[in-house]
Amino acid sequence: MLVSAKEMLIKAKEGHYAVGQFNINNLEWTKAILLTAQECNSPVILGVSEGAGKYMCGYNTIVGMVNGMLETLGITVPVALHLDHGSYEGALKCIEAGFSSVMFDGSHYPIAENIAKTTELVKLTGEKGISLEAEVGAIGGEEDGVIGAGECADPNECKMIADLGVTMLAAGIGNIHGKYPANWPGLSFETLQAVSEKVGKMPLVLHGGTGIPADQIKKAISLGVSKINVNTECQLAFAEATRKYIEAGKDLEGKGFDPRKLLAPGTEAIKATVKEKMELFGSVGMA
Repeated sequence: MLVSAKEMLIKAKEGHYAVGQFNINNLEWTKAILLTAQECNSPVILGVSEGAGKYMCGYNTIVGMVNGMLETLGITVPVALHLDHGSYEGALKCIEAGFSSVMFDGSHYPIAENIAKTTELVKLTGEKGISLEAEVGAIGGEEDGVIGAGECADPNECKMIADLGVTMLAAGIGNIHGKYPANWPGLSFETLQAVSEKVGKMPLVLHGGTGIPADQIKKAISLGVSKINVNTECQLAFAEATRKYIEAGKDLEGKGFDPRKLLAPGTEAIKATVKEKMELFGSVGMA
C-alpha cells in the first residue's frame, strides 16, 4: 500500500542518504521504477506533475494504476505517490484522489500568501496522514509551463515555512529543471548550509537532479538533502533508447510495430537510470 514519505525521509536524513523521486508519465515508466526499487530494496517516491496527471486521465486513474501495480507486482518497499509542484487546488484534488504525499509550490507567491496557503494544507494533510512538501525560492528552468529563474531561497523565509509543520522543504539553491547550461555556476552550498542550520532536522528536497555532478549531489546530501527529484534524465534515456529501436527497424516483420516491443527498450533504459541514481543517492538496501 502507498505510504506517506515522512518516515522514509526521516530515516534518510538520519542515515545521510537521499530517497529518489522519479516522475511517472505512463504505465511503463511506473512499472519500471517500481520494479527497480524492489530490486534495489530502496524506498521510492513516484512524482506526478499536474500536466502528467491530465495526460494520464486524472489523479483517480493514477492512484488506481499504482495501487494495482503494488499488489500485482508484489512490491514490498515503501512507495509514496506524490504531487510534484502542485497548485493549491491540485493538492486538494490529489488528497481527495488518494495520493499519499503532495507538494504545494507557493514559491511564486509573496511569502505571506505562501505561508497562509501552506498553513491550510498542513492542517488538512496532518488529519489524513499525508506528507506535505513546500517550496521557498523558485527552481530554475521550466516544468509544465512553470518557469523559474533559479533564485536562491531566503533562509529566514525557509524557517518560517518549516515551522508551520510541513514534512519536507524544497529550497532554491541555484538548481534548474531540465538540462543545465554549460555556464551553470553549480549549487549554492552557502545557501544550503544556511537553510539547513535554520530548519534543523527538516528533510530538504533537491529538485532538478538531472545533470548535477555526483560530487555536488553527495555534498548536498551531507548538508541535509534527503529527497532528490529526477525526471529529465529518465525522459532522455527513454527517448534515446526508443529512437534507436525504431531506426533499427527491429519490429517490422510485415505487421507494423508492436507497442509492447516498441516501448521495451525505453523501459529498460529507465530501469538502468533509476538504479544508477539510487546507487548515487545511497538508498539501495535502505527499505
